Amino acid sequence: MSNDQRFFDFLKERIGLDVASVGEAIIERAVRQRSQALQGLSADQYWQRLQTSGDEQQALIEAVIVPETWFFRYPESFATLARLAVARLGEIKHMRALRILSLPCSTGEEPYSIAMALLDAGLSPHQFKVQGMDVSPLSVERARRGVYGKNSFRGQDIEFRERHFSAEEDGYRVCDRVREQVRLQVGNLLDPQLLANEPTYDFVFCRNLLIYFDQPTQKQVFEVLKGLTHVDGVLFIGPAEGSLLGRLGMRSIGVPQSFAFSRHAEAVPDPVYIPVPPAVPQRSAAPIPSKPRPFSAFAAPVVPIKPAPVHSDAAQLLGQIATLANEGKSLEARAACERYLQNHPPAAQVFYWLGLLSDVAGSALEAQGYYRKALYLEPQHPQALMHLAALLESQGDTAGARRLQARAARSERAADSERKR
Repeated sequence: MSNDQRFFDFLKERIGLDVASVGEAIIERAVRQRSQALQGLSADQYWQRLQTSGDEQQALIEAVIVPETWFFRYPESFATLARLAVARLGEIKHMRALRILSLPCSTGEEPYSIAMALLDAGLSPHQFKVQGMDVSPLSVERARRGVYGKNSFRGQDIEFRERHFSAEEDGYRVCDRVREQVRLQVGNLLDPQLLANEPTYDFVFCRNLLIYFDQPTQKQVFEVLKGLTHVDGVLFIGPAEGSLLGRLGMRSIGVPQSFAFSRHAEAVPDPVYIPVPPAVPQRSAAPIPSKPRPFSAFAAPVVPIKPAPVHSDAAQLLGQIATLANEGKSLEARAACERYLQNHPPAAQVFYWLGLLSDVAGSALEAQGYYRKALYLEPQHPQALMHLAALLESQGDTAGARRLQARAARSERAADSERKR
């Protein structure tokens, strides 16, 4: 067994992280950073320290976890939650407060967004409570502090900041009315006693986490999530996880871009619409998602795309596609993709967007075809590799998924080596 394998196994046991889903380079870099922080310990010396120090175990986990999120990420999820919450209160005849769970809650943007969405939808404070939970004590502490910089406000319309935050020297502090709705704590989803004595939750947010687990761990975690969700409740997930939940017995509630699932195939009643403040992710002129980091509520950090070499408007159109897709405007985004292909040479990123739009719409076969086209043009396209791997695994093709994950890992190692030069 190599030195690295020991650290891979440690993280798999402690937080369920499947090294193939993120690439060995990320974990190797975290181990290297921690070793250097401890006066340059060798791998064996650091391994011994890891075995005897709970603080160092947590420090390594923190080095692997990259909390990157913003308020109202996936805005349609929060709009859908507001509508469903009003309907749910009617179903239970307002006899108790709604219970909402957010895990991993990272640095608090998601649970506070939930609270703001419900308050803006007209719910009174006594009608709901939000529980936020994360494996990272540092992230939970930042969430409890409740002060955020401009990077947490990425929408074009951030009026909610005026309503729910006060400006301070070092950022914006979430107001007490919102803070009082949210309880935050450290917790591990792999802990069999997690929330064992708590009642079930009406709504559970667990987004962009399952894709970082291997198949047995996904099933284990799904059973925990199902046990935490009320039989009539709704589970909100990430855009790449829909096929997996479908295979495990959940059904989409049928609201586009909400990524919301229930145990029932019946259509969810369409309650009266109550507006929720929009929060469209703000993008650069022509953004392209990079490889997601483990356990981050934000599935795809943004990095600039290189300008198109021939057509000056190609990069602008790519930016438009990304903006439309992230706003949940699937039809417009798909039309923009078609315009690009009609007027410019084929581009891997366009086929990736078409694949993701098809994936979100539930057209797995169509999505698979688009992802493969993206990889034909750009064999190491990181997002296409990751999403196609998740899709294949959800269809039971574990071997195919592993091959793609291995390719993504090799690409990450090569990129890491290039960055060091």
